[in-house]
Amino acid sequence: MKGKNEYMNEVKQRRKKMTAVFYKNNKLRFAATVFILAYGSILVVGISSLLQQATDVALGGEVKELIRIILMTIGIIVLLTINWLCERIVRNRFIEKAQKQYKEYVFDKIINKNISSFAKETTGRYISSLTNDMISIEENFLQGNFLLILQILSFVLALGLMIWYNWIMTVIAMGLSVLSLLASLIFGDRLMKAERKVSIQNELYVSMLKDLLSGFTVIKSFKAEERIKEIFQSQNGKLEEMKCGRRKTDALINLVASSAGLVVQIGIILIGVFFVMTDFITMGVLVAFVQLMGIMLTPVQTIPKLLANRKAAIGLIDKIAEVVEYHADNHGMVEITDIGTGVECRNLHFAYEPGHEILKGIHITFEKGKSYAIVGASGCGKSTLLNLLLGSYSSYDGSMKIGGTELRDINLNSLYDMISIIQQNVFIFDNSVIDNITMFSEFEDDKIEKVIRLSGLTKLVDEKGKDYKCGENGSGLSGGEKQRISIARCLLRETPILIMDEATASLDRETSYMVEDAILNIDGLTRIIVTHKYEDKIMEKYDEIIVLSGGKVVERGTFQELLEKKEIFYSLYNVSNVE
Repeated sequence: MKGKNEYMNEVKQRRKKMTAVFYKNNKLRFAATVFILAYGSILVVGISSLLQQATDVALGGEVKELIRIILMTIGIIVLLTINWLCERIVRNRFIEKAQKQYKEYVFDKIINKNISSFAKETTGRYISSLTNDMISIEENFLQGNFLLILQILSFVLALGLMIWYNWIMTVIAMGLSVLSLLASLIFGDRLMKAERKVSIQNELYVSMLKDLLSGFTVIKSFKAEERIKEIFQSQNGKLEEMKCGRRKTDALINLVASSAGLVVQIGIILIGVFFVMTDFITMGVLVAFVQLMGIMLTPVQTIPKLLANRKAAIGLIDKIAEVVEYHADNHGMVEITDIGTGVECRNLHFAYEPGHEILKGIHITFEKGKSYAIVGASGCGKSTLLNLLLGSYSSYDGSMKIGGTELRDINLNSLYDMISIIQQNVFIFDNSVIDNITMFSEFEDDKIEKVIRLSGLTKLVDEKGKDYKCGENGSGLSGGEKQRISIARCLLRETPILIMDEATASLDRETSYMVEDAILNIDGLTRIIVTHKYEDKIMEKYDEIIVLSGGKVVERGTFQELLEKKEIFYSLYNVSNVE
């Protein structure tokens, strides 16, 4: 267990690393914005001095003095307008780059996770972090930082001029302002906790919404609309309840700050009137003081809220930092460039949960360039074995070696250069057919044409064209067409190992035979194929058929050898071929 101090240090380090992304190659824009804000604050405070001079001139001065004040006022207004335009342009450029870099950094961290790391998280958390949370971070951290700097500058400049006019009145004003400043200390943590609760509940809401919309067909076919509405209403209600709590805390901070500001403003005016009546200050000084108090009160009223909001936004940054920094395990450091003699599993055990083993003492050798069919009843461990081969989990016992190197010691980026997988459930991007085949990489035209032919996509390409947009998750394609695209994209990579997990399940018998036959005829390719189809002509082409049952290898041999034994494979074969 980590101590509190150690944990807090880790949080600070992650936060520092994340917030540094905002300023990468962006510091000049930040500095320029701060400079422009400072210059603008000086001009605004300068107006108070002009008001003081104008008031005193009105009570006993010359016209030429008034004309000078008018010309200076016009000049300040022009400069303020130019300053405002420049500040907006530079600040917007800074925030644009900061947001872009931050989201790209977070997405890079997510996309570089390994399969098992990603599977442990909910996509709703990532979606929420890159959408809803980013709105809060922009408003309360990036914009909030500039507003905080502006308010601090305005406060310091106004305070300095107030001290110059009358230090006694300044001390009284500061004493009255303490209450508002305490609001940030009292309510800052509460607002941060409320913001974090909203973020977490929003993750659950997004995940729920994603699941419900993805399962629309199932919901309708099983007439589960009313129950689904209840689920939606429950999650939606909880989210809005959390947001309401956040708004209440926000409103409380505003109430305390505004009330304190009103007390300060009324108090200083009454005291100032008394000082004018006793000739301690001039009317011009009182007018300037009231104007300066207005400038100083704005920070007094807004800084507590800005600090609380900033703290809440930092909480969101900490949350996504914890997610993207942890679980980014890429296993070992060994880079492999070939698979040597193949893949070797020795006394392999694996359990998703302690005490519930899925694989139990597996001994298998997949020799380079040969074809292997893995068969067995549902739940026997076929897909789990494939997941281990893909490096999804390193918590296995025993040994799994590729080219003589233990799999958990291999860097996953290097592993993925050796293995391609064709799965039953295919994801298709909302892009063109050709982009989905090439996965947005460049390949020679003749290679692309070859895999289109081998995967049975010729008809689709001829009818709809390579640039046909597939729709969201391939909504414009049939199940078989999506599967063929998946097969084509794997063949195009030409990795030394090809894994297929029930990849031809959604294909018709003729196409399934054509695709599997083409794959089995590729020279030099090591094929590990999970299948439940037992087509004689295809089964005969496998160098070895491995039968799993209860997480163990119970039979192995060629097609004819296993049929002659008339044991488990023989039963599976007969059942599958019953019309």
